[in-house]
Amino acid sequence: MAEFLIIAGYSGAGRSEAAKSLDDLGWFVIDNLPSQLIPKVAELTTASGSLTSHIALVVGTEHPNETLTQVQALQENSDINVRTLFLIANKSALIHRYEETRRRHPYEHLGSLSDSISAEGELLNDLRGSSDVEIDTSDLNVHELNKRLSEIFAIESSPSALQTRIVSFGFKYGVPVDVDLVFDCRFLPNPHWEDELRERTGEEHQVKDFILEKEIAQKFIKQLEEMLELLMPAYQQEGKSYLSLAIGCTGGKHRSVVIASETERILASLGFIAKVTHRDIRK
Repeated sequence: MAEFLIIAGYSGAGRSEAAKSLDDLGWFVIDNLPSQLIPKVAELTTASGSLTSHIALVVGTEHPNETLTQVQALQENSDINVRTLFLIANKSALIHRYEETRRRHPYEHLGSLSDSISAEGELLNDLRGSSDVEIDTSDLNVHELNKRLSEIFAIESSPSALQTRIVSFGFKYGVPVDVDLVFDCRFLPNPHWEDELRERTGEEHQVKDFILEKEIAQKFIKQLEEMLELLMPAYQQEGKSYLSLAIGCTGGKHRSVVIASETERILASLGFIAKVTHRDIRK
C-alpha cells in the first residue's frame, strides 16, 4: 500500500522545513503541488511497477477547499494510506518570521500582515480540522521540528499502528496547542509544598511515592486506565494514526511528570508504545 502524506499549514509555519526533513527520512517529496494534480500523482504512484511507496505532497494555502476535496477523494482509494500533517504557529511567531525574511504573505492583498495571517487562518480552518497530525512550530527550532517529524514519520515505523505522544507541562507556561487530549492533575497533592521534595522532579522515586501513595491518585489512575482501554481501540478502529496527550500541573515539574509516566505504563499494558517528553521539568 502506498503511503501519502499531505503537508499543509499556515504560511511561515514551516512547510518547507518539513519537506526537507521528510526528504531526509526517505520520503519522495513534491513541494508546492497544485491541488488539481494530487489525483494524477496518486495514479502514477499506484501504477504497476511504481518504485515509490512513500509520497509527501506540500500543498499551498490558496485553495484549501479544493485541497480538502482531493484529500477526501484519496482516502477512498483502498490502495493508498493517506495522512495529513498541518503546521501551525501563533501570530506573533509568524509576524516575526515574515519581518525577518521580508517575504510577501500570499494574502497580503487583504490588508496588514496581521490581517493577512488572520484571514488565512480562517480559510484553512476546515483543512486544519481534518488533519491527522498537528504540530505547533511557534517555539520549535529546525532541529526540534526535525526530531518531532522523525518520531512520527520515519519510514521504518508502522503506519498502521496508533502512534502516541505524551507531554507533561506546566499550566503557568501555557497549554500545548498541538495535542488531542489534555488532562489537568492540579487536584493532586503538590510536592512543591514539601521542603524535601520541592527541588526534586517527578522522575525521582521520592516524588513518585509521595503522589502515588495518595488514594485520590490511585483512583484517578484507575479511571484513566479504564478510559484509555475504551478510547485507544476506538481511535484505532476509526483510522486515527497519531494521538497526542498532554498532562499538566502548575509548574510541570512534579505531578504531571509522574502521571505522564503512569500513562505511558498504562498504554504499554494495552499494547501501545508512547513517546514521552517533559516540556517544563527543568524550568
